[in-house]
Amino acid sequence: MKVRMCCAGLRNLLQGLSFSAKYYCKHSPPQTVCPYSKIGPKKCHILDCSKTTCTHRTAPPGSILPCRFFSCKQEGTTVPSKRKQNTSIVTSDLLHKNLLKSEQKNWNDISPTYKAMTKRIKEKLEELHNMYTLNSESARMRLGENVYFEENGCIFLAKADDGEGNAEILFSVEDLGFSDAFIQRIRISPDQRYIAISLKSENSEEGTCIVMKLGNLAVVEKVIPSVFSFEWAANDVLYYTTQKNLKCQNVFMTTFTYQKHTKLVYTEQDARFFVDLYCTKDRRFLTINSNSKTSSEVWLVDCRHPFEPPALVQARTTGVIYHIEHRKDQLYILTTYGEPAEYKLMKAPVASSGKENWQLVYALEKQTKLVDFEMFSDDCIMFLKNAGHLYLNVISFVSHSVQSIKLPTWACEFELESHPEFTTSTCYFQLSSPVHPPKRFAYSFKENNLIEQAVQEVPIITNCHTTRLLAKSKDETLVPITVFHNKNSKELHRRPLLVHVYGAYGIDLNMSFKEEKLMLIEENWILAYCHVRGGGEQGLGWHRDGCQHNKLKGLHDLRACIRLLHQLGFSQPKHTALAAASAGGVLAGALSNTDPALIRAMVLQCYPSVFITAYEHDERIPLTGILQYVQKLRKAALDHASRTSEKGNWIPNIILDVQANGSHCDSSWEQSLNEVARHLAFLNRELEEVCHPQHHSKSCK
Repeated sequence: MKVRMCCAGLRNLLQGLSFSAKYYCKHSPPQTVCPYSKIGPKKCHILDCSKTTCTHRTAPPGSILPCRFFSCKQEGTTVPSKRKQNTSIVTSDLLHKNLLKSEQKNWNDISPTYKAMTKRIKEKLEELHNMYTLNSESARMRLGENVYFEENGCIFLAKADDGEGNAEILFSVEDLGFSDAFIQRIRISPDQRYIAISLKSENSEEGTCIVMKLGNLAVVEKVIPSVFSFEWAANDVLYYTTQKNLKCQNVFMTTFTYQKHTKLVYTEQDARFFVDLYCTKDRRFLTINSNSKTSSEVWLVDCRHPFEPPALVQARTTGVIYHIEHRKDQLYILTTYGEPAEYKLMKAPVASSGKENWQLVYALEKQTKLVDFEMFSDDCIMFLKNAGHLYLNVISFVSHSVQSIKLPTWACEFELESHPEFTTSTCYFQLSSPVHPPKRFAYSFKENNLIEQAVQEVPIITNCHTTRLLAKSKDETLVPITVFHNKNSKELHRRPLLVHVYGAYGIDLNMSFKEEKLMLIEENWILAYCHVRGGGEQGLGWHRDGCQHNKLKGLHDLRACIRLLHQLGFSQPKHTALAAASAGGVLAGALSNTDPALIRAMVLQCYPSVFITAYEHDERIPLTGILQYVQKLRKAALDHASRTSEKGNWIPNIILDVQANGSHCDSSWEQSLNEVARHLAFLNRELEEVCHPQHHSKSCK
């Protein structure tokens, strides 16, 4: 559920708390992920009131959802009869249908109000999309002399030395009757005779795996429903995990030649753990990774002997998360084991993999976030984040040296190119920010330098200035802020400011490129991203210091950030908006209650106008709860207005837009475009009416 509140005047390794969460996204990128990209501008609160979370680099469904068991029968209570339960269900269903019908009528009545502005915004966003996103290259996967890539629902094969004009189509979503699905993940067998593809629709978080035999005529060998991750252990042996109700706990093995068969290999008994698969870069081992929020356990399948039982690396230990890579008979272990409880690189012999044999290779500096990690034959690369800045650290296993490179100031997100070869001499990646489209860079291991690749024919963003700030919170902790504004903007204190916050689950703010962010910069908005505690921007300790009983620290951080922005002349309270998504709505809502003057100085404690987008088939946020929430919110807004009408307070608009298609995490470009345009139209209209109060004779709708 996404909520836009107008107060007039909220990939690829470590995006979650556990290190492996980045691998879920990196090797299974559900492009795109989540509603973080949906903004709502203009001096408003923007809340996403979901109780769970997803990111541009999505943690797997269930990996951050604790499973709780409650007994419905307690001493002194009576279990209701089946007849009463059935009556209650019927009544609840009827209430749900009536509320939904009422909200749909309300939306149909009010939506024409935003039609003209929505049309203008859509046209602008489409123009930017065509200018930047459509000109960017899709990810390439090189295996030997062959290059595989995906575009517009098709998978192509080309020779590395030939142009893409000679590429042949291996797979088409539409040709196989999956026109409403998108390609989520691709895995090619070592001998390139088979290809496994996962397809996912917008209305479900479960994917379908299609296995095809390649040749002169590609043939579908197997269709596997409800699959999350899969990897080839050998030329004709595929391991995969199944997903049900946002949980992933079973691992299967299936073969495609000679005696074809499928069998269960591993079952996770603890419902708090989520299972996924990964192959080490040298393809020596397939790893079965079972992770909870606080611990993990890895089992190894020897790819030379894929039918042998998996071997345990280290039994799960509370507080210890780890992930495995392999090089020259040594396991390289990214883990939180030892003090401080931040990620560090360790190693151990394959034959003696217990943690008592783990030896330190490299430890991160204090308040540093490990964003991604990639292993190569003689080196490994770490992408790090500290105080908002991105760094590239190269660790040489030959010279035992570490080189640290500070990446460009404007860079906020990176994208490592898909499946770089283990023995490559050059590592390619892309850098971007909310207002800078992806730009390609290369690091040469031989030359030990960073090279900017000028391969994309897209306009260069030159009119945007990037500023890094540190705000002092209530307990003297310095909180990073990233600010973007138009270089040509004059009188910044008069410009609208959109503040972004999340601060939950150890997940960073989504700062990937979005057309709507660039549009706001062109319209002289200021964008600020507050990296408050509870998020993951400065390591695991940064998350621990802002969660559970420390949650108020995140609120103090947000307050300090907004005050510093205003003190430095970035806008003022009556022109400030707050944007948050999913669990970030907790901090946004809390700030609205404790410090309303920071967001809207003209009218204090006034209920804001709210635009809520919900999905009928959202598996994480049931529609019934949203319908009931809207009814209570409308009543509270009306009650408040009736008590304070003599003070000149206006009655806000409470709007619910229920979409028949879509889900909590994924949306197509077309759906995203329509949704963002509606949100921006709503917020622009609300701001316009507050700036001209004589037009503000409204009733609660």
